[in-house]
Amino acid sequence: MAVPIRIAIHGAAGRMGQRLVALTHIDPDLELAAALESASSPMLGQDAGEIAGLGNIGVEITTTVPEHVDAVIDFSVPEGAVAIAGVCAERQIPLVEATTGLSDAQRQVILEAAQLTPVVMAPSMSLAVNLAMKLVAEAGKALKNLPGGVDVEIVERHHRFKEDAPSGTALKFGEIVAREMGQSEHKHGREGITGQRSQSEIGYHALRTGDNVGEHQIIFGMMGETLEVYVRGHTRDSYAYGALAAAKFVATQGAGLYTMKDVLDI
Repeated sequence: MAVPIRIAIHGAAGRMGQRLVALTHIDPDLELAAALESASSPMLGQDAGEIAGLGNIGVEITTTVPEHVDAVIDFSVPEGAVAIAGVCAERQIPLVEATTGLSDAQRQVILEAAQLTPVVMAPSMSLAVNLAMKLVAEAGKALKNLPGGVDVEIVERHHRFKEDAPSGTALKFGEIVAREMGQSEHKHGREGITGQRSQSEIGYHALRTGDNVGEHQIIFGMMGETLEVYVRGHTRDSYAYGALAAAKFVATQGAGLYTMKDVLDI
């Protein structure tokens, strides 16, 4: 039997972290090496399994990355992402960076870490979302020069606790569309007398409702018909399974920046 990959989860007490703890615990290919939180977390010292609803698993919430760890998964906050990227770069520990809402400066820290250690970084860890991105790229390429033009709007929904808007995934969809179709304007919502819509823009609309784990709708509006690519997450497990697949992938790679396209080979 192969030796399990030892995983450290940064942000282990959060909503995503708890699901990662639970799914790592039941995966025979993985071992939970550490459950990490910030020094200010009230969960420090508690058993990660108890917090995740598993019962006691013998892994306490701590701030320290252990000596023997094969990969770190970060689902924390931007400041935490920067901190753990520094640790991983210094110790050359493979990193799965799944925290969203990073500033340009914070993102640059992650990119610099990838020069020293392998890093998987993506706006979404979801398999379905990443397949949808491929479909959106193909649609954009096919519709680019359509007579009559194409209007592209992106609508996303997430839970009320999400702090950034629009989502990093929505912005990535917009980046893909603009790359394939050439739009130069990114507009966030509309209000008042806006005038006729320009085909050089992509519109973004962010909804925050209840406990919604994530929906994205990419609309290609044409004269006479509409094409929509729609992807919906039912539970946080859709992101957790993707992050664990990324951890298995990155643990065997050399230094560099990777995406979920590399993980999923799509």
